[in-house]
Amino acid sequence: MAHAETHDPNVYYVPHSSWWPIIGAIGLFVMMLGVASWMTGMGWGQGVFYVGLAVVLFMLTGWFRDVIRESVAGMYNKQVDVSFRMGMMWFIFSEIMFFAAFFGALFYARMLSVPWLGGEGHGAMTHALLWSEFDATWPTSGPAALGGAYETISAWGIPLLNTCILLLSGVTITIAHHALRAGERGRVLFWLAATVILGAIFMGFQIYEYIHAYVDLNLTLASGIYGATFFMLTGFHGLHVTLGAIMLAVIWFRVAKGHFTRDNHFGFEAVAWYWHFVDVVWLGLFVFVYVL
Repeated sequence: MAHAETHDPNVYYVPHSSWWPIIGAIGLFVMMLGVASWMTGMGWGQGVFYVGLAVVLFMLTGWFRDVIRESVAGMYNKQVDVSFRMGMMWFIFSEIMFFAAFFGALFYARMLSVPWLGGEGHGAMTHALLWSEFDATWPTSGPAALGGAYETISAWGIPLLNTCILLLSGVTITIAHHALRAGERGRVLFWLAATVILGAIFMGFQIYEYIHAYVDLNLTLASGIYGATFFMLTGFHGLHVTLGAIMLAVIWFRVAKGHFTRDNHFGFEAVAWYWHFVDVVWLGLFVFVYVL
């Protein structure tokens, strides 16, 4: 890594050659190979997944450490800041497309596939290809006698509570941002910590909800297309909440070390953008998965 005194702040900073992208690509490949093998019943898949996950975590830790050091050393100018903002915008756009694919699968199954299977619409199928008791309603699953019976989770219990928690966390992160722009570090640390705690509480309730679904409601990942879409959407969202809370915790430590100023704090803003994105996705989940 270059030293600040040897870098002209008026020149766009180009980092030295790095192995982190290659390490990240290898880690992601190994991790996805492990997931695919694990889900198809291969015994070695779980171990391979954890190896890939460890490599990815090592890459993230090292790469972000280098970026933080370069930023603190004063190597970045306004144009580099613009590049970071554009990169974060495209990243969040890719995340929007990621969740759009799962929402699209939910829409396709609920509004098109199930009615077709029930004998409605163009190109509809009939019960001749299914079991005689098939009911083309949502949620749907396999024959109850073969373990298909399950109960859904009411929207007005833990899901509603978690909605309030995430909306409140959106308020606390916004207060923290305003405090940072006002130069009030103590308030920043307080409200940022409150946001992390709210994220942890959200995940605690979701873990409890999953246990309740599996143990008491027989609602599992294998509960037909409803169970698959329910756990894929809520599970990936929970993963994003977990990652967001970890990033906010890192930002808390950076604020405590004095890394940000009133006018130079994009690291904070990037995580705040991500957190607001997670909030908005949950609102869509609450409406289209739990309520409707």
